[in-house]
Amino acid sequence: MAIRRADNGTWELPGGVLELTEAPEAGVVREVLEETGIRVEVDELSGVYKNTTRGIVALVFRCKPSGGAERTSDESTAVDWLTPTEVEERMAEVYAIRLLDALDGAGPHVRSHDGRRLVAAG
Repeated sequence: MAIRRADNGTWELPGGVLELTEAPEAGVVREVLEETGIRVEVDELSGVYKNTTRGIVALVFRCKPSGGAERTSDESTAVDWLTPTEVEERMAEVYAIRLLDALDGAGPHVRSHDGRRLVAAG
């Protein structure tokens, strides 16, 4: 599942910043529900992604839908279930790889990027 962000129109995975006392899995459940209307159960960590320009590390978890109904929010203008081909067509490389990595089931993957493109680890 992906969202079209309200602030810049790009397609990305739902997500955000954890509250100080919040466990990563609880943050995933909260952010997905807030941005999509879908309740999820967290399955497993599928990847760790570092933005080398901003020093931000993102954790990506594979989830299973468990209820709710798709809807947009203040943060999303569209919610859609995308095929791998649609992911590659709609998302920038640094966001597409996160969803494609989650789908391949071979994780967790560890990758670095400069905010636009993947970069070699080092």
